Amino acid sequence: MVSRACRTLLGTPARTAGRLSAASRTAVFRVGLRDGRSVIVKLYDHTARRNALTEAAAIRAAGVAVPVPQVLGSGTISSEGATALITSDLGGHTLGAAVRSGDIPHAQALKDLGGLLARLHRAPVEQTVPRRPFFDSVSSLARRCPPDLLNRIGPALAVIADTPERAPSVWCHGDIHFENVVLSGPRGTRYLVDFTDAAPGRREADVAHALVMTAAHTPWDRRTLLDAYAAPLDNTRLSAWVVVHTARCWVHASPGTSRRLWSDRLTDLTRQTPHLFRTLRSEGTPR
Repeated sequence: MVSRACRTLLGTPARTAGRLSAASRTAVFRVGLRDGRSVIVKLYDHTARRNALTEAAAIRAAGVAVPVPQVLGSGTISSEGATALITSDLGGHTLGAAVRSGDIPHAQALKDLGGLLARLHRAPVEQTVPRRPFFDSVSSLARRCPPDLLNRIGPALAVIADTPERAPSVWCHGDIHFENVVLSGPRGTRYLVDFTDAAPGRREADVAHALVMTAAHTPWDRRTLLDAYAAPLDNTRLSAWVVVHTARCWVHASPGTSRRLWSDRLTDLTRQTPHLFRTLRSEGTPR
């Protein structure tokens, strides 16, 4: 499929391919072409609701405001409807790797991410592009979440559901964290990558995802990212989205250490924002 994608979309055969990641409906490869170029090929299964075409459109829209990889080709590559996206290869040095190596302090990385989000959220949103509905944002959580936890975070879900229609939509990345920022070029330009889940939505949802996925759960870390974001936010909706994203991480975490980590963070949020949780006398935080 990688070879077919390169021949179909670029007219150039693949020489080498190494898989970088794989999920249930997507797989990403670093590919060496016969003409000497290195590119990134992302394959989407035909059952994927969001595919290479929607991701290519999101990358082009975001590219007006932030550095992104160049889209070299996108389209359908099989009779069943599988699609492929081919972009320039920016290398594999991520902001997360720079933090782990000590090259970039965690606080500076939070500032970088907040600044990138602020720029992304200024990208124009065409009226013809539908906003991601609230139901779509939480439906997967509802399918997987234990009833007691879903009941517990009911007040947070209610806050999000009550968001006024007049609240502005922005281009949301949908999966913002340090590993989806690549440092490339002699000056280490920060590029946003992986726009699989990108769509117009509420800015608080995207910022909350960044806070949760970068472990910015202390007041000073949260302030560092938000100061760099420097755009108006509804604090109640932001906190509600933090609860929902944390619950989603708990649901998807492996039993054991990872599940306990997210359980502890839910407990912390219960103390910090008790109005966003429904507390029952016999109920404890799921573990």
